[in-house]
Amino acid sequence: MSLDFIYIIKAIVIAVVEGLTEFVPVSSTGHMILVGSLIGFRSGAVGAEEFAKMFEVVIQLGAILAVVVLYWNKLWKAVVEFFTYIFTLGKKGHSGFKFGINVIIGSIPALIVGVTLYDKIKGLFKPSAVVVGFIVGGILLIIIENIYRNKASKRRSYQTMDVFDLTPIQALKVGLFQILAMWPGMSRSASTIMGGWIAGLSTPVAAEFSFFLAIPAMVGSSIMDLSNFDFSIMNSTYVVALIVGFIVAFIVALIVMDMFVSYLKKKPMRIFAIYRIIAGIVLLALSVAGIVTLTI
Repeated sequence: MSLDFIYIIKAIVIAVVEGLTEFVPVSSTGHMILVGSLIGFRSGAVGAEEFAKMFEVVIQLGAILAVVVLYWNKLWKAVVEFFTYIFTLGKKGHSGFKFGINVIIGSIPALIVGVTLYDKIKGLFKPSAVVVGFIVGGILLIIIENIYRNKASKRRSYQTMDVFDLTPIQALKVGLFQILAMWPGMSRSASTIMGGWIAGLSTPVAAEFSFFLAIPAMVGSSIMDLSNFDFSIMNSTYVVALIVGFIVAFIVALIVMDMFVSYLKKKPMRIFAIYRIIAGIVLLALSVAGIVTLTI
């Protein structure tokens, strides 16, 4: 079967969108749904709608691989210390064990909600829901960041400045906020960073913990999604698109993550919130004008 190069180019576009948006607070899923609808990635070929859903899941794993590569030393240290703590009955490796437990605690709320409401959550993956998520998430980002910065300016010692210093309660608070990310357009990054602010983490630490929570969240979500995928629709075009998309998402995410953390050390996140609100309003206006169709 000959390859559909136009479709593969569309897949690359979606992969670039994923890499650019997965770890910044603008919603990668929301952008992929919107861009995919605009360029016809979800239609025009047999099984395109089904494949698009699976493609978005797989390239997100490419972005998650970027977390593992960028933070390899820190993650490897944590894994080694986690098992050292277990095998030495708590005599060594306390820091890594504590970090691992916090990641587990932070992942539990999303796991429970994701498994319980899986079908209903997937039913929300539509452009109309994305627009709502963009606007509501942007407003929340501005409000919570203002509260956070006011507290931080009055009492800097209240911030946790190292991801290994989190308490289980802080991890749970971040995990509860991660539930918001199940609404497409809300953004997992934005939701967990807001949770980090509420929990008393500095912005860079909130972002780092957000990255680490993404690993179990996205791997778990991917396993559930792939288990429901109809692999009989796969063809040579889809296979190539999947491989190329994974690689592109990984490379772009690796570059963006490093730049994003550097940005957070100097600048507020308000610019992302403003972008989300404007994008949501523009899309809503285009829909009302009949230029863009937002499926309900």
